[in-house]
Order: sequence, then structure tokens, then C-alpha cells
Amino acid sequence: MATQTWRERFAELHPRRFFGDTWAAADARARAAQEARIVAGLGTDFRPFAALALATCVLTFLRYGGTTGAFAEWVDEAALTDPEWAQIRSSELFALYSKMWWSGTRVLGYFVIPAIFVRTVMKQRVADQHLRLKGFSEHVWIYGVAFVFVAVLVFAVSFDESFQNKYPMYEHAGRSWRHLLEWELMYAAQFFALEFFFRGFWMKSLEPVMGGHAVTAMTVPYAMIHFGKPWPEAVAAIIAGLVLGTLVLKYRSIWAGFLVHVSVALSMDFASLIQKGGLPDAW
Repeated sequence: MATQTWRERFAELHPRRFFGDTWAAADARARAAQEARIVAGLGTDFRPFAALALATCVLTFLRYGGTTGAFAEWVDEAALTDPEWAQIRSSELFALYSKMWWSGTRVLGYFVIPAIFVRTVMKQRVADQHLRLKGFSEHVWIYGVAFVFVAVLVFAVSFDESFQNKYPMYEHAGRSWRHLLEWELMYAAQFFALEFFFRGFWMKSLEPVMGGHAVTAMTVPYAMIHFGKPWPEAVAAIIAGLVLGTLVLKYRSIWAGFLVHVSVALSMDFASLIQKGGLPDAW
């Protein structure tokens, strides 16, 4: 295939082509898949129902059991009868342990459980949940454009005191470079799991039945998990859900979306630390 010019590449971002054509192509694939099932006499495909049921359970678990608050309550209860837990609760590292719980439960709920479900129930390969790297270099420029745009916004809001108070989400990230590195690795791990869950597992499960509508079906819960954050971030999650979901339909890869998520998160943390003079000065 001939190399595209930059003019041709940017033409792909026109809303009619980017959203309309991509969703229409997904609708056509869904109709073909459903017709093939009818011809084969397979009847209704219940796998999307099962995937949504699992996703609902995962989201409920993370909402009530995967928070730092839930972890603190659990430790407080254990500390009433066990001195070792009381010592952990009073440790200066307790905030880090809380974030480890937060990140770990998300990796479990967003990645490990769905991956097991994909292999045992869906009878599919985990790599087929939009994890392949083939063709990645052909569309990574789109995410580069998106990151530059978001980076400008991050710089603008970094002067706001409420932004500085919110990020980094781990309050002791600036204590040392080791603390900052540990936090960012945990942060990145949960972003990978998040992308796998919403743009990989969710989209792969729903597209054969819903076509392009799988994007909007995914965007609703994705936006809802941002409730409680500053309203600009919650609104941005709606846009991100629609754009990243459409990109997955178009290019079959979550990797660049993951990289943008991590890059934006890192830039937010570092911008906040720089603005308030909180960068670490020791390992």
C-alpha cells in the first residue's frame, strides 16, 4: 500500500470519515456476522450477554471494594484484633499500600478476570482482544496529535490550585524518586487494564452484535467511572470514550490509546509537582 501524505492522513480525521464511515463499516460487519450465524443455524449469540454480566459484576466490585477507602475500612477492622495490622495502619507507607490495593484490584478486575473469561467462556485468544501490535506504526500519529492537544490543556490547568491538590493522586509521590516511580508504575498498570477492559474486551464482545453502537455502549460506563472527579475531566472522558472506541474499531489496537493515557497521566503528575515545587530531590 502506498504511503499516505500528511494531507491524506489528516483527511481521515474529518468527523464524517472518522466516525461515520468507521461506524458504518462496523455495522456492516455485525450484519454479516449475524447473517452467518443464521445460515449456520447457531441462533442467538449469548456471549455478549455473558460479557456484559461479567462487566457489571467487575464494575460493582471495583466501586465498593476496589477503593482506597474500602481498603482503609478493611484494615481498620482487622487492626482491632491484630496488632500487626494496627502497625500497618499507622505506618507512613500506608498511603502507598492503599494505592497498591487500588491499582491491584483494577488489574484484577479489568484484566485478569476478563482474560480468564475470554479463554474459558468466549473460547477466544486474549491477544485477539485488540492487543496485537500489527499496523500500530501506521496510526500512532493520530494519538501523537491527540497527546499534543491534551498536553497544551494540561499545561494551562496546571496553574490551578485545585489541579495541584488533586494530582498526583498518591499524596507522597514527591517524597522521593523511588516513591514517584513506584506510583507511576502502578498508575500505568491500571491504565493498561482499563484500556483492555473497555476498548479491548468490551468492544470485542459487543461489536459482532451491536456494530458501531458498541462505542456508545462502552462510553456510558466509561464516563460513569469518572464521576466524582472534576467536571472537566468527567466531560473529557465522554469525548475520550467515543474517540478511543472509534479508533479501536478502525485500527484494532488499544496500545496507542494506552500510551496516550499514560503520557497524559505522567504529564499531569509532573506538571502539578513542578508548579508546586514538589519534585523529589533524593532517590
